[in-house]
Amino acid sequence: MKESAPTARLRRERRTDRPFPKIVPERRRYRRLKVSLQGRFMSEDEREYPCEVIDMSAGGMALLAPISCQVGERIVAYLDNLGRLEGTVARAFEGGFAVQINASVQKRERIVNLLTWYANRELVADERQHERNAPRIAAQKLILPNGDVHDCRVIDVSQSGASIAASVKPPIQSVLVLGRLRGRVVRHHDQGMAIQFGELQDPDSLACTFG
Repeated sequence: MKESAPTARLRRERRTDRPFPKIVPERRRYRRLKVSLQGRFMSEDEREYPCEVIDMSAGGMALLAPISCQVGERIVAYLDNLGRLEGTVARAFEGGFAVQINASVQKRERIVNLLTWYANRELVADERQHERNAPRIAAQKLILPNGDVHDCRVIDVSQSGASIAASVKPPIQSVLVLGRLRGRVVRHHDQGMAIQFGELQDPDSLACTFG
């Protein structure tokens, strides 16, 4: 039976009066992981500095750096195994700052894959777990976070780090370069400092640098 015109109009009005369901945006929280990724970053003044990512998720990261950046400042980071990452400084802390990552879905997936690999990898917490040897090429160059270059002498070296004698002692956690290897200062001693490499080094790489 066909509805009358007034009845059909009333049915449409009732249907229109119903409130539309609210679409609540998904607030996805990315899992954060303690890491040690070496790299460098460029600040808004286009100057480059070394850095180390110590905490990371697909949405953000915390960096140790020799300079402090302002909240809201845009940076571009170049990290080992990840390449270029753009982001905005979200907050500052002593010795570094936190960054909100601006990346595509594909880039975030790549970050997740790297963090998954990193979590499953057997990390070396103490450089003393590996055999130390006196290098044949002990004289090396030490590059500090501000770009200064100093002569140093390698006392001993292992796959995970080195002990060096030097006239300078950068603060603990400072990121620097010994020869061709990136690392960070983990402690000081009478003659200089101990450095932990960013990644476990294979014997061939050590032989190329230290003989």
